[in-house]
Amino acid sequence: MNAPFLLKPAYQHYLWGGMRLPELFGKSADRLPLAESWECSTHPDGETTVASGLFDGMTLAEVLRANPAFLGQKFKGQTDLPVLVKLIDAEKDLSIQVHPTDEYAAEHENGQRGKTEMWYVLEAAEGAELIVGFRKECTKEVLRAHARDGTLEDVLCRVPVKKGEAYFIEAGTVHAICAGCLVAEIQQSSNLTYRLYDYNRRDAEGNLRPLHLDKALAVADCHTTDPARVRVFEDKGSAEASLPVAACKYFHVYLWNLSSPDAQDMRIPSTDSFAALLCIEGEGRLETEEAELPLKKGDCVFVPAENSAVTLTGKLKLLCIQG
Repeated sequence: MNAPFLLKPAYQHYLWGGMRLPELFGKSADRLPLAESWECSTHPDGETTVASGLFDGMTLAEVLRANPAFLGQKFKGQTDLPVLVKLIDAEKDLSIQVHPTDEYAAEHENGQRGKTEMWYVLEAAEGAELIVGFRKECTKEVLRAHARDGTLEDVLCRVPVKKGEAYFIEAGTVHAICAGCLVAEIQQSSNLTYRLYDYNRRDAEGNLRPLHLDKALAVADCHTTDPARVRVFEDKGSAEASLPVAACKYFHVYLWNLSSPDAQDMRIPSTDSFAALLCIEGEGRLETEEAELPLKKGDCVFVPAENSAVTLTGKLKLLCIQG
């Protein structure tokens, strides 16, 4: 009952998506281009499905409703997953946007969660950037004027990125993933996005995508961004098998780096929480006392709480995510 199991993602086809998720991560969507694969999710906008073991074919939401202890003591009384794990391929720029805090979402979005997130850069084209906050102080009035006259990009902070870096994006930070970035996103389980600017793009039906200027301005942090504080991790090829990437009250993320093909025992940091293991490089095998699973780049494994150790075989890189 408590064995880890593989997950099958839910796919999202937004107009800025690309081809790298099928090409590099083996995602078999029914249509292309593919913008996002929701690898570990109980959110109703994209529920993942179990792809191995006792619960094969059930949604993860169904499994957790029937087995809330899988979430762990930290989330006692809950039945939905508090985090959402995605792969995102930006062939084109995403809209300039901002997410609300828990407090704002609870009051204005029918009790939903806010959205704090982090990005781990899996691939980055030459010259790829992220937009994170502002390069100079802005007031709400100045920001509204820039958004209305199409000059918002003039005041935004652009950060060059490369593979192996991680960035923390707190709720209220104006941001965008720009063309050429392929990232793993770990976030609160929320799909609340307020667009400030979308380059006047039109959807498949020829309609301008809606903006949410009033809500965005209500939650936006207008202070100057320090890029050095936004980047929270850089993979420098450390020999350590487990490295902390990011931590906040919503999630903890570690990079597991197995450089030898031999079996290696790895410890889940906390038994009070579930874990999601996202394989970002390599191919091998995962074993516990209860299960043995094949593992390849692009796979995501849900590990119920109380599992303290897994054995990994193969040259692998994984993100270990806990709530």
